[in-house]
Amino acid sequence: MTSAMVSDKKSSLLQMLPVMLCFFTMGFVDLVGSATNFVKEDLNLDPAQAGFIPSLVFFWFLIFSVPTGILMNKIGRKKTVMLSQLLTLVSLLIPIFDSSYVTMLIAFSLLGIGNAVMQTSLNPLVSGLISPSRLASTLTFGQFVKALASLLAPYLMAWGAASVIPTFGLDWRVVFPVFAAVNILSVTMLGATPIQEEKPDKVTGFMECVKLLSIPFVSLCFVGIMCHVGIDVGTNTFAPQILIEKFGLTTAEAVIGTQIYFYFRTGGCLAGSYILTRVPAKAFFAFSVICMILGIAALFIASSQLVVLIGIALIGFGNSNVFSVVFAQALNRQPNEKNEVSGLMIMGLFGGTVFPLCMGFAQGGMGVAGAVGVMAVGVLYLLYFASQIKSENVK
Repeated sequence: MTSAMVSDKKSSLLQMLPVMLCFFTMGFVDLVGSATNFVKEDLNLDPAQAGFIPSLVFFWFLIFSVPTGILMNKIGRKKTVMLSQLLTLVSLLIPIFDSSYVTMLIAFSLLGIGNAVMQTSLNPLVSGLISPSRLASTLTFGQFVKALASLLAPYLMAWGAASVIPTFGLDWRVVFPVFAAVNILSVTMLGATPIQEEKPDKVTGFMECVKLLSIPFVSLCFVGIMCHVGIDVGTNTFAPQILIEKFGLTTAEAVIGTQIYFYFRTGGCLAGSYILTRVPAKAFFAFSVICMILGIAALFIASSQLVVLIGIALIGFGNSNVFSVVFAQALNRQPNEKNEVSGLMIMGLFGGTVFPLCMGFAQGGMGVAGAVGVMAVGVLYLLYFASQIKSENVK
């Protein structure tokens, strides 16, 4: 190995460290779920008022994803990521000083906007730092790092709420200054890291960007992202309800369903980041979908609590790598429109709103089995998508 190759590897590692810290800050958005429960209790909100808070996150993905893809062409990917970090920082600082309902809505709106901008810009920034064959595994590892923040948030809030150590009157809101400090470190490190970016894409208009959906494979990927997020949100929402409806668990006891899902999804991201460097994406994606099919079947059978928990674990593991593979496939198929394609893919996260609505209606008519049926449709679509992935050598 020449000294130039060693120098390039060191340079790449130094670039990836701040990028991976950005993935960690990307996970801050998941604090909204646990925070909503604390806000509801503190302000005595009714269910409708409390439910409006997390819905803001997915709404901003629909609005800001495509414009962010266009913005990257003008100011570059790194500057766009830094802008998203600054938006996230402001959103984290606001609740430290005031926690009224309107203030929290503003804070979580900014958190959602910042996350939409970050997810749209960070993934293509990564694509310019590593080879196409390693993109899926790198993005999967990034999702693992993101999941660490998602897992940390509820523990920080619970510690703040119950801690005998003074938290300056913030109680559960101690999570905000802690995450803000990490956010400042992240944007500082990224700003100090030189990154040579690819030339700006040619597509610059909103309609030209949306027209990329007319490309069959891009539209396949877009729907694939919607299915991934729909299955993710659907499992988190309805898995505990299956345990409650079928086995009479209390709400507190049924939380184990959500915990199992997150643990196996996080573990799946870590495993996938290694497996995808050894196994072609097509084969591993197909295996992941088969895991989800078995998991959905277990939820339908629901013969025992153990069977349901195994099903949830299989869905969590299988769904953990879907986003990264689909995203990488979309970017690699359209290398000259990475920014715009990234915006379209992140807009697909709006599926986190569409799927739960459909599942809610289905549950009203057929019980939780109807909700699981909607998830099954998404899984079957991903099975079809697996057949459309090009076989490629792992390097």
